[in-house]
Amino acid sequence: MATRRKGASKPQSESPLGTYRSKRNAAKTPEPMGDGPRARRRKDLPVFVIQEHHARALHWDFRLEHEGVLVSWALPKGVPEDPKSNHLAVHTEDHPLDYGSFEGDIPAGEYGGGQVRIWDHGHFEVEKWRPDEVMVVLHGSKVSGRYVLFPTSGKNWMIHRMDPAPEGFQPLPEKVRPMLATPGTLPADDTGWAFEIKWDGVRAISFIEGGRIRMLSRNDKDLTPSFPEFRELGAFLGARPCVLDGEIVVLGEDGVPDFGRLQHRLHLANANDVKRQSAASPASYVVFDVLHLDGHPLMSLTYDERRVHLEELGLSGASFATADSFRDVRGVDILQATKETGLEGVIAKRRDSAYAEGKRSTAWIKVKNVRTQEVVIGGWTDGAGSRAGSMGALLLGIPTAGGLRYVGKVGTGFGDRDRDDLMDLLRPAARTTTPFIPPSDVKERGPHFVNPLLVGEVRFSEWTEAGRLRHPTWRGLRSDKSPADVVIES
Repeated sequence: MATRRKGASKPQSESPLGTYRSKRNAAKTPEPMGDGPRARRRKDLPVFVIQEHHARALHWDFRLEHEGVLVSWALPKGVPEDPKSNHLAVHTEDHPLDYGSFEGDIPAGEYGGGQVRIWDHGHFEVEKWRPDEVMVVLHGSKVSGRYVLFPTSGKNWMIHRMDPAPEGFQPLPEKVRPMLATPGTLPADDTGWAFEIKWDGVRAISFIEGGRIRMLSRNDKDLTPSFPEFRELGAFLGARPCVLDGEIVVLGEDGVPDFGRLQHRLHLANANDVKRQSAASPASYVVFDVLHLDGHPLMSLTYDERRVHLEELGLSGASFATADSFRDVRGVDILQATKETGLEGVIAKRRDSAYAEGKRSTAWIKVKNVRTQEVVIGGWTDGAGSRAGSMGALLLGIPTAGGLRYVGKVGTGFGDRDRDDLMDLLRPAARTTTPFIPPSDVKERGPHFVNPLLVGEVRFSEWTEAGRLRHPTWRGLRSDKSPADVVIES
């Protein structure tokens, strides 16, 4: 960004667009080269443009008209609305004035290859323009107010909003505790209820800002590195900051969610393994709620009101979709349809209910076609025969006010590597005393006990009169949940 002394003449050899043109091939890119006639502009109304640029990394190009060119910065997170949050602004080469109206696709392999779309434009007033500080007042359709740009090191600048945040604006929260459904049966009267499919996956709250996504599980585990395919959701929403609630699923060969495949995705640590499995077992994010949008919290709104905002987002992509919401229909018909297609069940949601953050509410009722139960692992028994030296069965419990209540053991449903992987987790947690109350409930020979930290899930046929799981089958670990989350499913 060159600044000349007022009245100084520009050397004939100097070209303000020399760097710009040196990086582009006019025969290959549709971008303007700045060699056409310039439109006449009123000197008191210089223009600005913000272009959303889906290049190798999504960013926003912020351009201000100055001395016959568009002085430009790349903003990785867009223009800040909150004066408490400065955003990086990388100073780039000056662009021709007619670039301000450019939209199009720069071919792959060319400089800046990707899609360019105008996100906002308007005019601005200059309050200060120096090599080390640019202060302007923007008047656009999306962005208005006083901003200042200042360098930090090299090409890196920062952009700061000087005015207060727009009225009613609230920044994205760092964390949101998901609202939980109560196990039960379908409402006796369908009036005032909506019905959604219950997906057999992992709950995830997504925080999207500046085209980037961050996903947290119910126990605040960062799921983002495990599911790189969901980056496209951040790019899809672009500059619209929001918090979404949904379920991560991996489909099996029959098109039905396969929790076993999903479980293997959850425990990968190596980046190459993650990349390989995301191609072999791609995940989908089914979004069923929006809790914060465009700087405004939505949790106090009713289900129907939040649903309007969610559907307006039009979430539909290769790895994400908006969950169906069935209203003014019979819940029994939706439940039967899920049973026939092999799905887990339905969630009934009161249409006039707010989002009860972090609470288990009767405004949401989950009704299952199969009986599953989350359990806390309290120990294991030794294997026999071909399993000698390994695990035979897991000892399971349910947390109660008095302690961990023993509900039985599970020795079936494990994959080839599951037993070895579980033992790698259990041995470091071993203890000499039982975690179960009362201790006499565990009658297995030679049990090994562990600190009750790991949560798993089993499928079973029924509860016995003694409070034991009948015919349990192991489904997998639930690393997204903590022991405090485990309750008895009705």
